[in-house]
Parts: sequence; structure tokens; C-alpha cells
Amino acid sequence: MTAAVVTGAGHALPATYEQGEVWDGYFAEKYAGLRAAERVFRAAGTRRRHAVVNPVDEDVSQWGTGARMERFITEAMPLGKQAVAGALDAAGLAPGDVGLFAVATCTGYATPGLDIRLASDLGMPLGLQRLLIGHMGCYAALPGIAAVSDFVTARSRPAVLLCLELTSLHVQPAVADLEQVVTHALFSDAAAAVVLEPGAGRGRRVAGMVARTDHATADHMTWDVTDLGFRMGLSPRVPDVLARHVGGVVEELLSEAGLRVEDVAGWAVHPGGPRILDVVRDQLGLSEEQMGASRRVLAEHGNCSSATVLLVLEELGDVDGPVVAMAFGPGLTLYATLLLPA
Repeated sequence: MTAAVVTGAGHALPATYEQGEVWDGYFAEKYAGLRAAERVFRAAGTRRRHAVVNPVDEDVSQWGTGARMERFITEAMPLGKQAVAGALDAAGLAPGDVGLFAVATCTGYATPGLDIRLASDLGMPLGLQRLLIGHMGCYAALPGIAAVSDFVTARSRPAVLLCLELTSLHVQPAVADLEQVVTHALFSDAAAAVVLEPGAGRGRRVAGMVARTDHATADHMTWDVTDLGFRMGLSPRVPDVLARHVGGVVEELLSEAGLRVEDVAGWAVHPGGPRILDVVRDQLGLSEEQMGASRRVLAEHGNCSSATVLLVLEELGDVDGPVVAMAFGPGLTLYATLLLPA
């Protein structure tokens, strides 16, 4: 069968702010009565992040969900268009070449959705197939790649996946809860896109995919729709659950291709936070150098939910050899993808 190959990538970022500035200018007052809040905030592993709404300048914490969704579409359109156009340009394709356009997001919804609106703006075909991957959370890029690669293989047509998350629209009214401090310290906004083509002689071939969901820990990570936007629940036990499963998932992924951990040239690990990266490093016996791309993305961009692992893949560059991409999210769910040189 014709393999699906990642041949282009692109991303777009809104305005940047420094981690210390947003603490001093906004969150310090909100969490003034919560001991350890500042220490937790500054230990998140991020130096700067990106936001369509900087809380220092515009406080949306009391906005209703409807107002946040309207703002999502306004802000998402130019970012999505830039990311997709960049990915198509990198692949050497035109919008008219695309057979499937998939959009993953868990931070904003409208009908007609981003898939329809962006396809029209970009000039994609009227007969374009579309797919919306909604509310899966931080790991959505990898099942998204699985779905579009199946289309590419079955239909022999190019496809585009866009992951677009605007977490800054979901700043919550402050409560005395360190879990909330962690989420406000980590999450960021970004759009990232990849193009997959059938049988291309350049790029990275999608060679394997493994998923694992631990249903017993479903309450450890949640993303609830409320009247005041979407609210995250994030248990400090998440790294412990990940430690139980990551080794088996990676072994299954690699063994099916006749590979071992030592054969992997690049690791694109979703930087859900510093402890998440520490657990993956320790459980797989990796070096800090091998975690470098994920650490840099966390420091420079924060956790951009589903877009983050695509940013890490870009950060890796053209490494020579097998690449493993991993992401984690609600469920509690782990996904791992094997990419091989085309």
C-alpha cells in the first residue's frame, strides 16, 4: 500500500509575553492568599508563551462561554490560515491539491466551523472532504495524523491536519487551588499544520501508531465546558500514571517495526509539564539531550495543547533516522506515533 508521508509543516503564533510579566501583572494579585502559588507558577518550565488574550491587558475570566466562542473564531481564522498556507508552501502544494482537511481543537467551536471557513478562504476544492477532531485535548494531533494518513493511503490524495488551540480564552475566575495555578502557568496559544502526501520520496513516513487509555484514571485530567468557558482539572498524579504505561506503549510501537529505543534518532514528546518530561526520560532511559526539543518548546511556547507535539516535531528538524512522537491527555490517554524516513 502507498505510504502516507509528512512533507510539509507550518505554524503561527499570536503575541508573546514573558512568564514573569504575566505573574506580576495579573496572577500575583489573583492568588495572593494561596501559599506556594508563585513558586508553582515560576517552576512550570516556561519562560514565555503566546496569547490572543493577554490577561494583563484584557481580563476575560468573567466572560460567558458564548462570548469566548465568538472571540475564538475571530482570532483563529488568521492564525489557521497562516499555519496551513505555510505547511502547503513547505510541501510545494496548492490548496486545490488537498483531498482532506482535518482540524483538531478543544478550545473553540462554531458552525460553520474553522474547517469550512478556512477551506473557503484558502481556496480548497468544493468537493473537499473535511474532518473536525473536537475536545480530545493535548494528544489530538496523533489520532489526527492517524486519520489523515489512512485517507492519504486509501485515496492517494494529499491531506492537511491543522491543530489550533487558543487556551488564553479560558482563563478562569481565581480560586484557592494549586491545580488551577498549574494550568494557568502552562497553557498557551498556537496553530500548527502538517501536510501528508501519498508515496512521497521526501519527508517522514507514518509507520506506526499505538494508543493506550487508562479508564481507571479518567478523573485525573478533565476539560469541562462551563458557563464561564472551559475549565481544566489536572491531578498531580498524572505523571505517576504515565510512568506505568509509557514504557509498554513505546515498546509495542517499536517492536512492530523491529526497532529498539536505541534506534530512535529523535523524540518529540508532548511537554505537558516538567514532571511529564522527567517521567518519559527516566522510564525510557533517555538523556537530557534527547529531551532537548521538548524542553525548548515548553520553555519558549508553553503547552499549546494539541498543537504542541507538532511544534516539537518542527523543532527536531531533519534528524536522520526514526522519530517517535508521543502525546498525553484526558482519558487518561497516551498516543505514540512512529515516523520513518521516506
